[in-house]
Amino acid sequence: MNEHREFISSGQAILGIELGSTRIKAVLIDDKHSVLASGAFDWENQQVDGVWTYSMDLAWEGLAGAYLDLKRQVKARYGVTLTRLKALGVSAMMHGYLAFDGQDRLLVPFRTWRNTMTLEAAQKLTDAFAFSIPQRWSVAHIYQAILSGERHVGNIRFLTTLAGYIHWGLTGEKVLGIGDASGMFPIDPDTPDYDREKLAAFSRLTKEYGFPWELRDLLPRVLPAGQDAGRLTAEGAKRLDPQGDLAPGTPLCPPEGDAGTGMTATGAVAAGTGNVSAGTSIFAMVVLEKALSRVYPEIDMVTTPAGNPVAMVHCNNCTTDLNAWVDLFAQFGEEAGLTLTRNQIYEAFFSAALKGLPDAGGLSAIGYHSGEHITNFEEGQPLLLYPADDQFTFQNFARAVLLSTVATLSIGMEILRKEKVALTRVLGHGGLYKTGDAGQRFTAAALDAPVSVLATAGEGGAWGIALLAAYLTRKQPGETLAGYLDQRVFKALQSKTLAPDPKDLKGLAGYIQAFKKGLGVERAALIHYKGAHHA
Repeated sequence: MNEHREFISSGQAILGIELGSTRIKAVLIDDKHSVLASGAFDWENQQVDGVWTYSMDLAWEGLAGAYLDLKRQVKARYGVTLTRLKALGVSAMMHGYLAFDGQDRLLVPFRTWRNTMTLEAAQKLTDAFAFSIPQRWSVAHIYQAILSGERHVGNIRFLTTLAGYIHWGLTGEKVLGIGDASGMFPIDPDTPDYDREKLAAFSRLTKEYGFPWELRDLLPRVLPAGQDAGRLTAEGAKRLDPQGDLAPGTPLCPPEGDAGTGMTATGAVAAGTGNVSAGTSIFAMVVLEKALSRVYPEIDMVTTPAGNPVAMVHCNNCTTDLNAWVDLFAQFGEEAGLTLTRNQIYEAFFSAALKGLPDAGGLSAIGYHSGEHITNFEEGQPLLLYPADDQFTFQNFARAVLLSTVATLSIGMEILRKEKVALTRVLGHGGLYKTGDAGQRFTAAALDAPVSVLATAGEGGAWGIALLAAYLTRKQPGETLAGYLDQRVFKALQSKTLAPDPKDLKGLAGYIQAFKKGLGVERAALIHYKGAHHA
C-alpha cells in the first residue's frame, strides 16, 4: 500500500479513459500495467429527430464524473489526492460524424456509429474507391450530408470522431490515432496516412458543389501508436478535474477508437491474431497476413493502432436485447416481491442458456434494436419467434437470446472463412464475458476458433488506452507495439481459453438457419408492425 501511495503521489500512474456506448470509464494503472483504481459514469444514447446521438455537454460531464469517481477511489484506497499523471490516453466509440465550423462550433448534433442513414453515400463511395465504405464511417456521413443538400456542409472546417474531439478539448491538438482515423477515411498502410488516391477520388465526386475546402484539410492529423499527441493544457486539466487538483502538462498518446483499444486490451495486434469486443455492439477484428481477394461491403478494412491492416466484422446489435429482457425480469421480480439483483438475473440467464438445447429448440431471437448492415437492415425491430410446442422453456429462451448476440457476427465471419483467413489466437473482452462461460462458448462457436478471455477483460478499452499511454512513455527504441504487449504486458497475465464445442457448433448452425429465415419476418414487421406501433 505504501509503495502504491508513493507511486501515485509521485506522478507515475497512467490514466486511460474510454467513452463507451453506455459507460464512460477511467482506469489508473501502475508500472506493471495492473489496475490501481477505476471510475465510471453511466450515459446512454438518445434518438432525436430520428438520429442516434449523445450530448457533448454530457460527454464532458461524464468525463469529469468518471475521473471524480476514480479520484475518490484513489483517496479512499491510498489516502492521497491524485494531482499528477505520467501519461494519459482517451478512447471512444469509433466512426460517426462530428463537424465543426471555423469558430469551433458543432454544426449538427453528433451522429453516432449506430445510425444507418448513409446507405446511398456508402454505396457510391464503395464504387468510387473500389474499397468497402461502411455506413458508420465519417466519410459516408459527410458525403450523405452533401447528397442530401444539408446546408451546414459548406461551413465545415474540422471533422473528427468522439475520441478526437475529447482529445482536442484536453490538448488543443487536432490529431487522431491511426486505428480511429481508419474509421473516418481509408488508410494507405504504406504511408501511413489517409489514402491520397481516394482523397482525389472524393474531390472529383464533390467538385461540382464548389465547397471552400478539401476533405484532407478537414480531417485530423494521423498518428501511429507511440507518437507524442500533445500535452494536457490548463483548460483541459480543469475540464477533466473541475476541482482543480490535477496539474497540466501530462503527455497524451494518440486518441484511439474502441476497436483499437480492444485490440490492445487483448494483445491482438500481430498478424494472425484477433479479438472480439462484445457489448452494445459486437465486432471481430482479425489482423491480416495478406489482403482479401476482393472488396466485401460487409467487411471493414481498418488498422491496428500501429497501422497494420485489419479485417473488421462489425454488428450494431449485441447485448441491448439481452439487457432489455433482464430489465423485464427485474420488473417481474419487483412485482412478485422478490429481491433479485440484476447480477442474479444475468447469472440465471447465462446459466440457463448452457442447459438449453444446442439450437435453442427452434426459438429465434432477433435482437435488432437498430439497423444492421451485415444483413441489410436500415432500422431494427426486436422479435422473439418460438414454436407452439414444449420446446418453449426458459433454458431454450435464454440460449436463443444469448445466441442472438453472436448470430449476425457469425453470418459476417462466413466471408473470412471462405477467404481462408487464419486465426491463431482470438481474445474476447466486454460485457458478454463477465458472467460465466456461455458468452465465451457461443463466441467460439460463432468464430469456429478457440477464444480466450483475460482476467482484465472486464476493464476493456479503458485499460487498452492506458496501455497505449504506457507504450508512449515506456517503450524502448525500436520496440514495436506488438513486442511491448507480448513481452511486457501479457506474458504474465492469466487467461482462460475455450475451444469450440462440437455440439455448440452444430447447434449454432441450426440456430443460424432459423435466424436467417426469421429475418424475413423482421422485414415484414418493420413494414406492418413498427409503423402501426408508432402511429
